[in-house]
Order: sequence, then structure tokens, then C-alpha cells
Amino acid sequence: MKSSNDKSPIRAIDDYMSNLNYPLKAEVEALRTIIKNADSRLTERIKWNAPSYFIQDDLLTFNLHLTKQIRLVLHHPAIVKIQSGLLEGNYADRRLMYFSSMEEITAKKAELERILKEYINEANQQ
Repeated sequence: MKSSNDKSPIRAIDDYMSNLNYPLKAEVEALRTIIKNADSRLTERIKWNAPSYFIQDDLLTFNLHLTKQIRLVLHHPAIVKIQSGLLEGNYADRRLMYFSSMEEITAKKAELERILKEYINEANQQ
């Protein structure tokens, strides 16, 4: 039986975002919307003290340790098959993306959406 202190994932996300004191909070919200709209199967939760997304496997987590840019960590091995100038790092199992303003998010939205759709499809085939 759950205690009164247990929170649903949606409640935990809502509480997390309500209490988030971060200089790029509006940009985090914009990116969350883009990510959630990429595939209806995505589930959002808090992991590593930040919004994170999965279907069957973990796919993507915000890293909010930097204060002048948002780091997205795409941490499923399927990401290494996707080519894009937005993806940084030459790791065996993950890539990184950075966003530092609403203008940058708007300018890169179409490419981010393309990456997410391809990434999610590739991850679900593995």
C-alpha cells in the first residue's frame, strides 16, 4: 500500500517543475513540450534530479547542472546511428545536445523533432 508521501510520476514532475529555480526554466518547458510531442508512448519522470523520458528503455534525460545552457543526454545506444550537427560527443552509447536560448530552440526545433522521431524508432527496434 502506498503511503501518503508517495507521488505519481506526473505529480512528481509537476512538483519538480514548480520548484525548479533555474535560469533557463522557460527553455526547459519548451524542450519538454517538443520531447513529449515527439511520440505519445514516451513517459516522463524525474531521474538524476531532472526530467527524463523512456518507453521501454531510458532514452533521454535533462542535465541542468550548467546555468548558461541546457544539456540533453540521449543515453540509448541507438543514438549513435543518427547523424546530425546537433548531436555532440563521440561516445559508444550516447550523444549530447545543448540549447542556450528560446531563439536557438525555435531555430533547431525541426531538426530536434527529426532526431527524436528517428531515435525513438531506432531504439524500439533494438
